Amino acid sequence: MEQQPNNPLHGKTLQAILEELLALYRWEGLAAQIDINCFKSDPSISSSLKFLRKTPWARKKVEELYLRSLPK
Repeated sequence: MEQQPNNPLHGKTLQAILEELLALYRWEGLAAQIDINCFKSDPSISSSLKFLRKTPWARKKVEELYLRSLPK
């Protein structure tokens, strides 16, 4: 596997990213940051992962929020 030392997403699963964001923002904060229904209406990790895995634009927004949330 190719090394990617400058890519903070390398080796991170979508589930791990979502769990870290939930620890920071909770569901209400995620819904405020990213306006998608899977964070607003009866949210759960499994339903959110299912949606994010088949919706590239939403996954990109989650990954961008994760990158902005990393300590500098």
